[in-house]
Amino acid sequence: MPAPAVPSPPAGLLATRVQDPYAYFAWLRRHAPAHRDRRPGRPTMWQISRYDDVRALLSDGRLSKDPGRVPGYVAGPAGLNRHLVHADPPDHTRLRTLVNAAFVPRRVAQLEPFVADTANRLLDRIEQLTHVDVIAAFAAPLTFRMICAILGVPEELDNATTRDTLMATIAPAPGLNPARVEGDLHALLDVLIAGKRAAGERSAVDLLGALVRASDESGAMSEEELRSTAYLLLLVGHDTTMNLIGNGMLALLCNPGEATRLTGPQAGPDLVTTAVEELLRYDSPVRDATFRCAAEPISLHGQLIGEGDIVSLLIGSANRDEARFPEADRLDLGRTPNDHLAFGYGPHFCIGAALARLEGAVAFPLLLERLGPVALAKPADELHWRPARVMRGLAALPVVRH
Repeated sequence: MPAPAVPSPPAGLLATRVQDPYAYFAWLRRHAPAHRDRRPGRPTMWQISRYDDVRALLSDGRLSKDPGRVPGYVAGPAGLNRHLVHADPPDHTRLRTLVNAAFVPRRVAQLEPFVADTANRLLDRIEQLTHVDVIAAFAAPLTFRMICAILGVPEELDNATTRDTLMATIAPAPGLNPARVEGDLHALLDVLIAGKRAAGERSAVDLLGALVRASDESGAMSEEELRSTAYLLLLVGHDTTMNLIGNGMLALLCNPGEATRLTGPQAGPDLVTTAVEELLRYDSPVRDATFRCAAEPISLHGQLIGEGDIVSLLIGSANRDEARFPEADRLDLGRTPNDHLAFGYGPHFCIGAALARLEGAVAFPLLLERLGPVALAKPADELHWRPARVMRGLAALPVVRH
C-alpha cells in the first residue's frame, strides 16, 4: 500500500525557518509529523517534530550515530569525527566513560565560585558602557573560559582567536577558505595536545591531560579519537551554553514581566532553577539533535524511513509541542513539570548538562542585576541568527542600557 500523500510546507514558512523556526515546527507537528525533507544533492532526510516521537527515537537502537553509514555525508572537519557524539556502542560507552568524570554534577557544582567570579569580572568591564553586545562581551568569553578551565587550555590560548577558529568550523564567515579553517583547527589541537604531553604527569589534573594519558599509557583512545574529543568538548562545551545565555536573555527582554520575576522579591534558588529549565525549553540552544540515521527501516505515521536515511529529531519543535507543554509558546519561568529535551534523552544525553545549568543559573540573575534597565538595540526580528546544522544561536545580542 503506498504511503499517504503528505502536504508540502508553505514557502513562507520555509523562508523564515532559520530566523524563526517555530511557525514551521508547528506546521510540521500538525500536518507532517514525519516529514521527508527533499533537497537537491543531499541524502534523504526525515524531520521528526512531535515530542513523543522525538523522545522515543532519541534512545531507539534502530538509529545509528555513525555518519559513515551515509555515503558522501560530511559530518564535520576532516579527521575530527571520531568522538562520542558520532559513535554507537561499544565505542560510545568507552569514550563517554573517559570524559564523564569531569562533568558529574557534584564536581561541576564546585565550579560555582569560579563561574560567578568570572561573570562578575566580565560585567565589571562593561559596567560603564551604554551599548553592549551580550554575546561578545559576556556569553562567549564566559562559556569559553569555563570549558578551557575544565580541559586545561593554557591562558595564552583562551582568547577570541581560538574561539573564532572553533566557531568557523560550524558557521564559516563569508569568503573564508574551509581548508584554511581546518588547517588552523588541526594546528591548534596539535599545540594543545603537545603541551599536555610535554607536561607529563603535571597535566593529569585537567581533563585534556587525563585524556592524553589515557591515549598514551593505556591505549584507551586512538590519536584520532583524542583529537576529535578535544575538538568536540571545546566546541560544544562553549557553543551550546553561549546560545543558552543569548537565547535566554533575548526571551527575557521580549518578556519583561517574566524577567522581573528573577529580580523581584519572589526570586530565589527554586525560581532560578525552574527559570533555567524554561529558557532551555522555550528557545533551545540545540535546534536539531545531532546526527542519526536509520540502521534499519522504521515505520512512523504511515511513512517508511529507509535504511541509511538521515533522521533529524527536531528538539526545538518537541519543546514547543502543545500536546506536552500547556501554552507551549508562552514563557513561564515557574513552569513545572518541565521535561524538555534540550539536552537530549537516553544514552546520548548531553554530558555537559550540569555545567550548562550552572552557568545559566549564575549568568541570568547577574546579567539582569548588573546591567540594570536594558532594552534591545534593534527589533528582535532584525537580529541575525547564525546558520548552523544543529545549533540555534544569535550572532550578536546588542542592548542599550538606560
